Amino acid sequence: MKKIEAIIERASDGTYSVYCKNEMFSGMGDSAEAAKADMIDQMKFFKNAAIEDRSQYPSWMNDEYEIVYKFDVASLLEYYSGILSLSGLEKITGIHQKQLWNYLHRKSKPRPAQVNRIEKALHDFGSELQSVSL
Repeated sequence: MKKIEAIIERASDGTYSVYCKNEMFSGMGDSAEAAKADMIDQMKFFKNAAIEDRSQYPSWMNDEYEIVYKFDVASLLEYYSGILSLSGLEKITGIHQKQLWNYLHRKSKPRPAQVNRIEKALHDFGSELQSVSL
């Protein structure tokens, strides 16, 4: 099954965009979910129009495929700002909340090592949450 990587970003006007890293598809919306749905609609529209026009389209679209969505750091921090505090993120990532604030407000861009650190910390936190048994 083909995996398609798509990046979710929040624009300065509060809307979201999603775009495929190695494919030509994208979408926009008032939320991340709306942007994802718009991109999927655009993909379906493109395939159907190509079939109707007897044009070519990527052959992987005939098979099952998976879209793997990834946020850029600033958009992730914005998207979950009402749920995850910077002080809480500091505790699980070890990155000072002032630095996280800079990433959130796009004052600085995290180095790849910092991105990996944030990603690993959030995945570890998610695994801990999944192990909760009530």
